Amino acid sequence: MKLNVGSVVRAKAGRDNGGFFVVTALGKDHCFIADGKSRKLASPKRKNIKHIAPTDSMIDINDITDKKLRTMLRAMSEAE
Repeated sequence: MKLNVGSVVRAKAGRDNGGFFVVTALGKDHCFIADGKSRKLASPKRKNIKHIAPTDSMIDINDITDKKLRTMLRAMSEAE
């Protein structure tokens, strides 16, 4: 699956392993992810694309707050 800005992903490696995040920006071999709690939208984490697993979900990150993002991602983690 192709990654886009707003794609919901799951971390496969690192200290955030198993957590759900949203992609805020893309690079050639990395992306920037945020979860609204430990990684805010204003300061996303740089993550290697090899270390994330895309899901089928998308979130519109335009005009979204960290609190709304946390709520959306929490609902996805509870669904699994």
